[in-house]
Amino acid sequence: MVVDEFSRSSLTGLYAVGEVSITGVHGANRLASNSLLEALVFAQRAADDIKKNIKDFPVCHEDIPDWDDSGTLSADEKVLITHGVRELKQLMSDYVGIVRSNLRLEFASRRINLLYNEIEEFYKITKVFDSLIELRNLVTSGYLIVKSALLRKESRGLHYTLDYPTPDNSKTPEDTLIQNTYQKS
Repeated sequence: MVVDEFSRSSLTGLYAVGEVSITGVHGANRLASNSLLEALVFAQRAADDIKKNIKDFPVCHEDIPDWDDSGTLSADEKVLITHGVRELKQLMSDYVGIVRSNLRLEFASRRINLLYNEIEEFYKITKVFDSLIELRNLVTSGYLIVKSALLRKESRGLHYTLDYPTPDNSKTPEDTLIQNTYQKS
């Protein structure tokens, strides 16, 4: 997510720090010490900015209704979550690992879309609990990784694709910016 010098995103009140942020400070090849230092500096800037401006955030707590979870199921079906996490891990390891191909990535993309839709249906009828939220976030991350990998038409760094075995040195590498656009069934 692209941020400014105070870690502010384009969404009012949403800040991004660390690996989810694009600050432009260290470029594409960030080393661990650079990214850690960057995260610390930008986190402090974000905290200072939030303290300074929190009263100006457009949040009106009195307009938020009480949570109504009537008609939802309890968390008794946690086996669905456990299986979903296991399936996603296996899928990402088998098809979206260091060595990739368009065929594997397309398969992963279709399966992740199906998994996403299954999780969303479960989410709509179940009380919210932490492992369900975690699975939704994992599926979203997997989706974005696959989508980004499908956009890259070269092998570069640790990522090798059988369909494009060499780096494309005809252009300067750029950050890949993508959005979550699931194909809902």
